[in-house]
Amino acid sequence: MKTVDAMQGAELNWPAEWEQQEAVWISWPHRDDLWQGGLAELHGHYADLAALIAPHAQVRINAAKALHPHITPLLQARNIQNYALYDHPTNDVWCRDHGGIFVRRNDGSMQVADWTFNAWGGKFAPWNLDNEIPTRMAESLQLPRLSSKLILEGGAIEGNGEGLIITTEAVLLNPNRNPGVTKAEVEAELHRMMGTKQVFWLGCGIEGDDTDGHIDDMVRFVHAEAAVSIIEPDAKSPHYRNLAENNERLQDLRTPSGHNVEIIPLPMPEPVIAKDWRLEQLPASYANFLICNGAVIVPVFNQPKEDDRALGILRECFPGKQVIGFDARRLVIEGGAIHCITQQQPLF
Repeated sequence: MKTVDAMQGAELNWPAEWEQQEAVWISWPHRDDLWQGGLAELHGHYADLAALIAPHAQVRINAAKALHPHITPLLQARNIQNYALYDHPTNDVWCRDHGGIFVRRNDGSMQVADWTFNAWGGKFAPWNLDNEIPTRMAESLQLPRLSSKLILEGGAIEGNGEGLIITTEAVLLNPNRNPGVTKAEVEAELHRMMGTKQVFWLGCGIEGDDTDGHIDDMVRFVHAEAAVSIIEPDAKSPHYRNLAENNERLQDLRTPSGHNVEIIPLPMPEPVIAKDWRLEQLPASYANFLICNGAVIVPVFNQPKEDDRALGILRECFPGKQVIGFDARRLVIEGGAIHCITQQQPLF
């Protein structure tokens, strides 16, 4: 496998999600012990999502080779041709968290940032196969790889493409990830791996989030100097305090060049409740969208009023793009949505 020597720090750049993409990666679901027994239904949802992505970018699928004959007919039934299957066995589906993150080198080529993955603080064993996915992605694409011992999931960081990262203390400073590691050490490693210049810290996440507080359920850049941020006006909501504190901190958010970042309020959906499940209130959020070239695919929750309001705000944020609602109720049963199960690969 190729290795990376000095291509780090200021010579790297983590592209923003709205930059041109070649592909979007997903990891195919295959475990019968998850999803409240709804695996067959979930396969249909994954194929439907692939059908929305494929007109805009190639769909690249991590899945053990034995699964490929079952996946292909589902894609072909939806007339999807722009896809590729890779013999990359996984433990679970959360490609945003276990997949490699693509970083641009100063010559315009790409390399893969390979962070250590431990299933959100050791919550969901096993994770050995998921931790190997960045290596497999890099080898299959013949791209160089830069690795880190720091435990980090892709959903824990959000970037503006110009050197600014937002993350949360509840994840990257959590003893279940990186015991004894300081903020300064985390920041230095982010800069080494991603070529970033500045890290802005928020506190905790939303209720019901197995990840302890991923940023992609709360704050998302829509422009280098603008971001949507989830708000909860109901003081009785379990989300209220954490979101209020985070939004107060965001008033101080600046770009590395010193410009203010506009914060655009994005509402929460009404509570999504799961009966007789390990998560009673599911971490449903409209912020967990995927930007994919000409489309923005947004999780919706069969709440017409709230869904339409969120889609309307995001259409204003992304003029010229097709903003598409995708029913994410089946996905959020296991704690994530559209952004959590995808990982974009920028064009190079």
